[in-house]
Amino acid sequence: MLPESADDFWFLLGLLAGLIYLSGIFSAFHAAVRTRTAQGAVAWTISLITFPYLALPLYWIFGRGRFHGYVAARRSGDLKIHNIATELRGRLLDAGGIDGAVTPSQQVLETLAGMPFTRGNNVDLLEDGGAAYGAMFGAIDEADDYILLQSYLIRDDDLGRDLKARLLRKARNGLAVYLLYDEIGSYGLPPAFGAELKAGGVRVCAFSTTQGPINRFQLNFRNHRKTLVVDGRLAFVGGLNFGDEYLGRDGQYGPWRDTHVYVSGPAVQAVQLAFVEDWYWAAHEVPELLWEPRKAEQGGKLALVLPTGPADYWDSCELFLLEVITTAKRRIWIASPYFVPDEQIIGALQLARLRGVEVRILLSKKADHFLVDWASYAHYPMAERAGIEIYRYDAGFLHQKVLLVDDTLASVGTANLDNRSFRLNFEISMVIWDRGFAGEVEAMLLNDFSASRKVVAGELDEKPLWFRFGVSLSRLLAPIL
Repeated sequence: MLPESADDFWFLLGLLAGLIYLSGIFSAFHAAVRTRTAQGAVAWTISLITFPYLALPLYWIFGRGRFHGYVAARRSGDLKIHNIATELRGRLLDAGGIDGAVTPSQQVLETLAGMPFTRGNNVDLLEDGGAAYGAMFGAIDEADDYILLQSYLIRDDDLGRDLKARLLRKARNGLAVYLLYDEIGSYGLPPAFGAELKAGGVRVCAFSTTQGPINRFQLNFRNHRKTLVVDGRLAFVGGLNFGDEYLGRDGQYGPWRDTHVYVSGPAVQAVQLAFVEDWYWAAHEVPELLWEPRKAEQGGKLALVLPTGPADYWDSCELFLLEVITTAKRRIWIASPYFVPDEQIIGALQLARLRGVEVRILLSKKADHFLVDWASYAHYPMAERAGIEIYRYDAGFLHQKVLLVDDTLASVGTANLDNRSFRLNFEISMVIWDRGFAGEVEAMLLNDFSASRKVVAGELDEKPLWFRFGVSLSRLLAPIL
């Protein structure tokens, strides 16, 4: 119905404006009550009241902090998955679990993971794309029963097509092949890519957070996990997706520095469980797989698989990091492309440094997201005051997500040092409690530090005014970056 006069037009326009402001106020109350951090609550509340025309649609698309749809799906049918998880925990304990003989810190990590640490694992570091893809493609080619592959990003380029050809070959040979990718992370993947795989017998599904009426505009969550499981016996976890840039073939980024791990032993079954839970959300089915843990023929490393995400009861990713920071005695080295932590993590790192722990943060000099890079600068002054050392990697784009604590604990996975990984992304980390493996990670990171530049005190103050203003604005967006 069109307004009949100018007065009617202005009346309707005023009514619409009033409704938008009232909706902004209602949403501000909603944000104040429901947002999971004080920083996020303040940012959303001020934005919704001050700029409701812009902030209102952004809040209802990006402002949700808990993935309730995934929780409901996991609880409602999936007695079968629940039974698998319950039985698997018992089997892992029988196959080398350490339940009842753990340190308090290990007990915390087991609670967050929902699974025990297990002995009898072999874990190999795979540095960069050449080693990682060589090992993964070799495992795919040698598979006998099934392949479970999950990636945040898959491209239709040389590497992606190589992967596709190998998966199709195994499917033609009668293996069950499952491919799960994130709908948003792989937005550029043409439909024909998946259609060819499906026509060849590969079960392909996109992890979409928007399925179901209550999740229709839920775009802030991502499934950032990158895993491969072969025959329930071998697993790969780490930072590498499937695109040519991960082999250093992109002229914009140059050499690509990343890390994966290759795992055999009981921990593989926990990686498999994380895949099955994600596959059930995406495809509404539970694959028939092997669930009998088996110790590795070589190696006796103590390992824990830690899947984290916005459907967890706890903020598991952040609590894991807080636990290892607060219990560290000698050093904490963290490698991540992004440094956008919240106040809790910054405070824990400062306290660690004040009690004499060496704290090093290794970041990438090159940035693939300028807002995230700017937001990282906002934390430099607080880090500098406590003596936290920040390095920027100069030899290419650093994308690895690696943690080293003291001489015994190391982690390789998919979680970045930012709020998105802490609360909005589905992530997975392989936590290894082993002195020998920690020594390998130490040697790897020392090479990375040698190819890096240490950030000097006051570096932000020397930047142009426009840059410092951008850093301040980017910090306000930190909860959703």
